[in-house]
Amino acid sequence: MGKGMKAGKKPKKNRPSGMGGGGDMQKQLRQLQQMQAEMEQAQAELAEKELTATAGGGAVEVTVNGNKEITKLIIDKDVVDPDDVEMLQDLVTAAVNEAIRQMEELTEAEMSKITGGLDAMGGGLGIPGF
Repeated sequence: MGKGMKAGKKPKKNRPSGMGGGGDMQKQLRQLQQMQAEMEQAQAELAEKELTATAGGGAVEVTVNGNKEITKLIIDKDVVDPDDVEMLQDLVTAAVNEAIRQMEELTEAEMSKITGGLDAMGGGLGIPGF
């Protein structure tokens, strides 16, 4: 019998501390891999989506895709005033910012469906925006 062992006791296997049973770890790994695949699929679908926002009562309309790239910009000719360029700049800025905000909100909502609120439980993925 080895030093510090009692009769009838089997020596403990050396297992790294903080690691659960192998089955649990494998199950968690599979779940994370599945979640990663679902997130990649959702990101691809989001990249294909487009959202449109307006400013100035529809005088400026901006469309962005899921990659937050502007795909369309429409400016009503009535708001083009050479003496008031600042107003037009403000309208374009407001419409672009709103379209991007809406796309970020949609992206966050779609990703949280997949992650199931991991961040809220303190088990975040460490990926900004998820």
